[in-house]
Amino acid sequence: MTSPVLEIDGPAAPPRDNGELVFAEPWESRAFGLAVTLHDAGSFTWDDFRDHLVARIADWERSHPEGECYSYYRCWLDALESVVAERGLVGADEVADRAGALAQRPAGHDHEHAEGHGHGHGHGH
Repeated sequence: MTSPVLEIDGPAAPPRDNGELVFAEPWESRAFGLAVTLHDAGSFTWDDFRDHLVARIADWERSHPEGECYSYYRCWLDALESVVAERGLVGADEVADRAGALAQRPAGHDHEHAEGHGHGHGHGH
């Protein structure tokens, strides 16, 4: 499978600063990485994901609540949830449940300790 080609211009182009991808929050880079990982695993084509992303951006432009700020990665995450549910990889309800559970985790929950042992999840410590 070929690596995804990220657009430089257009609605599907991710935010960049001096050519580098920009993530305002840790969840944005996680959502980005998850989409790339699932693509690399053959779960969907990049064209399929990009079509979902462009559709989610268009949906937002058409119907966002007044005063709501645009979030590229919110649209990215919506597209990812949509393509994953469409492909039957995870049910839509399960996506919502998992997203809610992840959102409730404390900041830094998934970071490794300096000695690389994580938080003792299954390490027998």
